Order: sequence, then structure tokens, then C-alpha cells
Amino acid sequence: MLQVRRNAFTLIELLVVVGIIAILASLILASLNKGKLKAYGLQCMSNHRQLSLAWRMYSDDNSDQLLFASELPWMPETFAGAWITGTLDFDGNKESNWNPALTIGQSPMWPYCGKNYDIWKCPADHSYVTVNGSQKKPRVRSISMNIFLGGWAGTDGNWGSVFSDYKIYKTQPELADPGPSKVFVFLDMREDSIDMGNFATRMAGWPNDSSAYGFYDLPGFYHHRACGFSFADGHSEIRRWLNQDTMRPLVPNGLINDQYSSRDNQDVAWLQDHSTRPK
Repeated sequence: MLQVRRNAFTLIELLVVVGIIAILASLILASLNKGKLKAYGLQCMSNHRQLSLAWRMYSDDNSDQLLFASELPWMPETFAGAWITGTLDFDGNKESNWNPALTIGQSPMWPYCGKNYDIWKCPADHSYVTVNGSQKKPRVRSISMNIFLGGWAGTDGNWGSVFSDYKIYKTQPELADPGPSKVFVFLDMREDSIDMGNFATRMAGWPNDSSAYGFYDLPGFYHHRACGFSFADGHSEIRRWLNQDTMRPLVPNGLINDQYSSRDNQDVAWLQDHSTRPK
């Protein structure tokens, strides 16, 4: 009797094939993820350029005056001069956390922004608040302003020498020292550090005493250990952080302790050099 031989894969051959497919899939996913991160970075830089342009256009229309990085919350008369008002947190019952019309839509910069809420947030920031116990809504912004641009309603906020010894820029011409290309206007803050509209660089130790370095606020690192910035001359860039202490683990849906010393941190030195100068 003639026997028909059937060809079939052995178990080992099947496992090898499955293993090869898994390796190829992981390579493809890694490539796609890298491309997605790059696209986020490009969109982030575009957002920053548009915001810095709106910031400059407002100034051009108002005798070179700069907007405040923050209002004084107990003085409502200072609100109109701040680039943004209010404080972000994770309270879903506070509508200003998720409804941009209540904050961004009231900004003096809003008429210059093409009515685009999206440019106020890094596309890689997926933070949200929970509304009515179940509905997840994205928070309105990730971007904050350099506190030394306008300060707290034109003041140093009574924080003492850590701010009062340094320039609070109030007009465009004052940026000549050190030059508009050297002063950042906006940056992306991490979701567990952002609150008011300002980012306060801790200037202690500038320029040579690295033992005094530290943070009052923490920058974002949404772009693979890097952060989006825009500058007073209109350019934007992605800054890659060098020190792990700049990128402490996120506190999900909460606020991190963002005021701490960070001795010899090169990232602090860079922030200081691009924030302000002594009076």
C-alpha cells in the first residue's frame, strides 16, 4: 500500500517562526514609537513658536510692555496684565482645569493665537482630570512663562534676594541684556509641578556656586528626557536634560515636591543662564 507523506512544521520550527515574528513586531513598534515622539517634538516646537509670536504681537501693540508671568491672586486689578490666570491642579470639580474658555480664552494673548487652544499644551502631555466621577477630560495647558518676564504683576513677589537681586523684565528693550535669543519665554512643565502660569528658576548659586543649585519648579521631559522651549527672539527648541535629578519620577494625578536642592546640576545652570541676569 502506497503511503502519502505529509509535510508539517515541527513544534521547534513553529516556535522559531513565532520568535522571529515577535522580534520583527518589536522592531516595527519601536520605529513607530520613535516616529511618534519625533512628531510630538515637531508639533511642540510649532506650538511654542506660535505662542511666542502671540506674546510678541501683544507687546508690539502695547508700547513694548511685557505681560506678567503671574497675577497677584489677591489683587484682581492685576489679572488683566497676566498672560494667563488661575492655578492648575487635579480637581475635576474645578472647571478651569479642563475648560480652556475660562482661562486661555480670557488671556490678553488669546486674540493673537488664531483661536487655537491646542498650542497651549504639549501634545505629549496626556494628563487629565476626572469629571463627575467617571469622565476623563484633558487639562488645559502644559506651558508656563519664565517668571522673570513680568514677574508677579511686575514685582518679585516678595520672595527675597533669590528674585529681588535679579532683573524682572518689563519691556522688550530691557531684554538686550543678555539678548532675546538667550532668554526663554515659555517652556513645558511636567504635569505634577505646573500650577500658576509661571516657571520660577532658582537663581541661587548663579553663575559659579553649583553647591547652591536647586529647583522651585520642575520642567517637563515629555520628549525623551527633553523639554520644549521658546525664546524672546521667536525661535523654539527642544532641550535635552543631562541630570537624572531634573527628571524625578512623576506623581500620577498629584503634585510632586518640586522645591529641592540639586547640587552640581548642569540643567539648573542652563536654566539660570537663560532666565535673567543680576540687576
